Amino acid sequence: MKSTVEHIGPTRVKLTVEVPFDELKPDFDRAYKALAKQVRIPGFRPGKAPARILDARLGRGVVLDEVLNQAVPAKYSEAVAAADDVKPIGQPEIEVTELADGDKVSFTAEVDVRPEITLPELDGVAVTVDDIELDESEVTEQLDQLRARFGTLTGVERAAAKDDFVQIDLSASVDGKEVEEATTTGYSYQVGQGGLIDGIDEAIEGLSADESTTFTSTLVAGEYADKDAEVTVKVTAVKERQLPEADDEFAQLASEFDTLDELVADLRERLGRVKRMEQVTQARDKVLEAIVDATDVPLPESVVKAEVDSRQHDAVHAFDHSDEQFDAYLESQGKTREEFDTETRTESEKSVKTRLVLDALADAEEVQVNDQELTERIVYQAQQYGMAPEQFVQRIQQAGQLGAIYSDVRRSKALITAVRAATVTDASGEAVDLSDLLGDEDEAPEVVEAPAADTDAEAADVVEGEVVEASADTPAKA
Repeated sequence: MKSTVEHIGPTRVKLTVEVPFDELKPDFDRAYKALAKQVRIPGFRPGKAPARILDARLGRGVVLDEVLNQAVPAKYSEAVAAADDVKPIGQPEIEVTELADGDKVSFTAEVDVRPEITLPELDGVAVTVDDIELDESEVTEQLDQLRARFGTLTGVERAAAKDDFVQIDLSASVDGKEVEEATTTGYSYQVGQGGLIDGIDEAIEGLSADESTTFTSTLVAGEYADKDAEVTVKVTAVKERQLPEADDEFAQLASEFDTLDELVADLRERLGRVKRMEQVTQARDKVLEAIVDATDVPLPESVVKAEVDSRQHDAVHAFDHSDEQFDAYLESQGKTREEFDTETRTESEKSVKTRLVLDALADAEEVQVNDQELTERIVYQAQQYGMAPEQFVQRIQQAGQLGAIYSDVRRSKALITAVRAATVTDASGEAVDLSDLLGDEDEAPEVVEAPAADTDAEAADVVEGEVVEASADTPAKA
């Protein structure tokens, strides 16, 4: 086999491949075997018809098509493997240019490739993060939340107020017809928590036990979604939460500490760690932004287009794939479809550029991902979607997403390498040491998640049964 590579742009190459027929003998053998099983020829058992009979009965063109369908992709892969400087990141556009039966077959393949990227020196990157400011009111708030976990509910003879717990009966009707899915009795609800039905909190506040009121609210789901309903709510009981005293006895009940002072000191230390973790997140985001801004990256058009298509699909998917409904939603938000498409294109270009930069950084730093790190990320994502890890693995393997998760972990590790090398100071000008939160250099950090959400989005598509192809060498959805 002969192959040549022509660079037709900074992100695209054209491979010209010539394959002599003697190299295709295994492909012809497989083709004849497959075709023999598909046709029934008198005088021959299924799968046993010889090649010359198949040529005569089916036509030589059918056989050649079967051979080319199998051989050309395989020879393309061989040509890519033989070209050291070609790293495809998309699907090739293949065209058979010559087919001389018995002599040779020639084809061309145009494909987008990883561009050459020159990264800035990491030790020259400097970012500033917020000072750690810990207000005692935050410690008090944490203590009160802990007390609330051990609080008790006590019935009261008064009107319901914010933060009270009430038992309610609900019913609703639209144009005089009862809405069954909006009817319930004995429902426990905390006033002010929201999430039940618009207007419920305002209706309940001021009602005592055995009092009711009716209000109008727009239903958001079910048969009568987006219709106004007359909602009746009746309060059957009002309870308030009584918190335990904040003393040494409570500290012994709620923690491993003997005194309240020890418990409060521990809460203060935990909050301080949370603040430091927020500094890690800030440093990560700012280091990434600084590296991306300082890097010139030619963008492969097919990869950008795939990203745009994916984002547009996800947006319209929420409206049952109805462009009319989606356009109506955009109009309600004061935005046109053209503006949305422009924003989507800009965001897609930034996302693709970021992934390419992180992949280049991972290559430069020779970042590796071990089985444990990959397993930890899979378990983490499985928990997010409420699935058993084994079931989640099966889904992502079927959808070809395992490589995408591998790439996601690798990019995370590469970015943390950059954060370690960068100079990080706080707003007061003091150097910030985050090494204890970044983990060992050879381990994937637990504190900082991947910089891009693409893997989570792809995993969501997999969970919903929509396959998005990807591979370990694909920095964007292909």
